[in-house]
Amino acid sequence: MPAPDRRSFLTASALGVGGLAFLDNLPAVTAQEPRLARLDADIDPLVRLLEDTPRNRVLEEVAARVQRGTPYRDVLAALFLAGVRNVRPRPSVGFKFHAVLVVNSAHLASLAGPDRERWLPIFWAVDSFKGAQAENVRESGWRMGPVDEAKVPPGHRATEAFAAAMDNWDVEAADVAVAGLARTGSRNELHELFTRYGCRDFRDIGHKAIFVANAFRTLDCIGWHHAEPVLRSLAFALLHHEGDNPAKRDGEPDRPGRRNAELAARIGANWRGGRADPAATADVLAAVRTGSANDLSDRVVSHLNGGVAPAAVWDGLFVAAGELLMRQPGIVGLHTLTTLNALHHGYQTSGVDATRKLLLLQAAAFLPLFREAMTARGKVSDVRIDALEAGEGGDVGQVFATLSRDKAAAARQALGLLRADPANARKLVDAGRLLVFLKGTDSHDYKFSSAVLEDYAHLAPAWRDRFLAASLFWLKGSAGPDAPVVARTRAALA
Repeated sequence: MPAPDRRSFLTASALGVGGLAFLDNLPAVTAQEPRLARLDADIDPLVRLLEDTPRNRVLEEVAARVQRGTPYRDVLAALFLAGVRNVRPRPSVGFKFHAVLVVNSAHLASLAGPDRERWLPIFWAVDSFKGAQAENVRESGWRMGPVDEAKVPPGHRATEAFAAAMDNWDVEAADVAVAGLARTGSRNELHELFTRYGCRDFRDIGHKAIFVANAFRTLDCIGWHHAEPVLRSLAFALLHHEGDNPAKRDGEPDRPGRRNAELAARIGANWRGGRADPAATADVLAAVRTGSANDLSDRVVSHLNGGVAPAAVWDGLFVAAGELLMRQPGIVGLHTLTTLNALHHGYQTSGVDATRKLLLLQAAAFLPLFREAMTARGKVSDVRIDALEAGEGGDVGQVFATLSRDKAAAARQALGLLRADPANARKLVDAGRLLVFLKGTDSHDYKFSSAVLEDYAHLAPAWRDRFLAASLFWLKGSAGPDAPVVARTRAALA
């Protein structure tokens, strides 16, 4: 048990909702048990169920708990916490770590899905976690251990210690600092810090920003008393880099962020006002096709200072990201949209102008970097989203049948349906989401669909239809069998 002064500190600490006194109630770790990051005593048994149950039995065990009354939010919390405690976000914030990144996307899909299918995304994510856990064991056997309590800074020094550790890319210092910050910092303070560090570099093709957005959105749902292990994992992920310490060199992935942090100060005080300007949206789209990261950042500053509304700039970026996916439907192309979704969510939820300006500039700078990464992977077509022609005839079912064999033809059919009747948008969205539930076999199916079907509603009406049609280049077609986990989930819940 902790010393009395330590117990007093934990009792007095605040984490947005509730303190950390629950740590005193956790059972002692015996010599035979691994030393793991501590969790809330109420959720720990469900987390251990996910950790310890074999993959071929875990869906049935979770279903049994659900049928006995375990709430949805508890299952979501246990899934997320099991992921951050058992899946190492290295050597890249991707690959097996998608089992953690996908949790919020699965949650969003579940909320928006049809009633009878709403457990499918969560059970898919449970199965995905078990696969990632096994891969993690094969690679390293890593599990998140307890924080070094002797080095955790007091609350009044935690923010400064965390910022210094992140600026210096110091993993050990960041781990203890973020523990102190999680115990004493407000949710909004934490959000501002992590949002800025999550967008500062282009390593891992946007996964750092994605993890920030998904971590905060998931914690907003499951409760901030679960924050400490999540934020420890997040800080560890954001400090991933190649080669020597980035703080001591001018690394290519860091240049846009360093430049944009200075460039943001040149955006005028009235930047949040401005006019809707379709010409500016088209100009941003055109610039992404050929411009550099610096070109795009400069273009954004010019438009904002010229009286263009930020929404018109975001429209150009979203439409340009959709076009990049059309040009090369693949792993890099889809991340243009999932990364933009994360940056835009940070922009919407930040309360600090400097952070919002930086996020917009980084979103603009990242798209040419994505375009260059796509070129390095192979052929990039010259298709243009604003030249996509609307097809005729058919219905929503035919669109997704066509999608299984011809993405471009399905996109044209979808645009035709959207032009014929705006009510078809809801039908396309609902059908596309359900097909991900039934046919999805990869974390990107959930990450992508949740991102684009959310962002579709943010665009100006003039671009909305084309953006949704472009999403067909990664959504699932209706041909082929359902994913095996679908039948297992239905049987388990029957």
